[in-house]
Amino acid sequence: MNSEVKKEKISDKIGIYVNNTHRFGTDAVLLSEFAAAKHNDIVCDLCTGCGIVALRLLKFEPKSVMAVDIQKEAVELLQRSIEEFQLENVKAICGDLKSLEYNEEFTLITCNPPYKKEGTGIENPNISERIARHEVMCNINDICKISKKMLKHNGRLCLCDRPERLADVIFAMRDNNIEPKKIQFVSKNENSKPWLFLIEGKKNSKPFMEVLPQIYIKDGVKFSE
Repeated sequence: MNSEVKKEKISDKIGIYVNNTHRFGTDAVLLSEFAAAKHNDIVCDLCTGCGIVALRLLKFEPKSVMAVDIQKEAVELLQRSIEEFQLENVKAICGDLKSLEYNEEFTLITCNPPYKKEGTGIENPNISERIARHEVMCNINDICKISKKMLKHNGRLCLCDRPERLADVIFAMRDNNIEPKKIQFVSKNENSKPWLFLIEGKKNSKPFMEVLPQIYIKDGVKFSE
């Protein structure tokens, strides 16, 4: 690994290894709480990075978690966490989600995807940073397309993205038979516009979307209306 590795505590029993390139932010933490895996869920976390969403979902006691990322360094960090904390129900996979091989259907898929379209905004010269932030290796339609294949009937897809991508996300979900069912917006405070949204879709479900109360982030703490 080409940058300093450190361990951060995420619960009384589990820590996570991160480095300067593969780390996590508030969006990933919010996504894990929003997804709230059910007991005995069979989970796949796409674009897992260092594995923060996958590891935080363990508190809900899912049956198993498969965590996938195309970047070897990120997967090695997650594997280190898995081995140190003896997480037998978590499997780290290094691979391209567009050609992912799997042996079972999933009840929950989570994804903290690249937020920016390729060719838009300022692209980071660091390839790992660019892959994490721009749709270089996959886009939102790729994510929804593989989720359609992997999910069981009525299985859930939970992801987060920037508000300017909301139409892209909803169209991609519906194009792949995943109906948006819940959405929640996140702002820094009551006077600022949303900087993130969290959305849940269900495979083969009927149209009806619930808008959940706004989340506010104040001094790093989550507040709801």
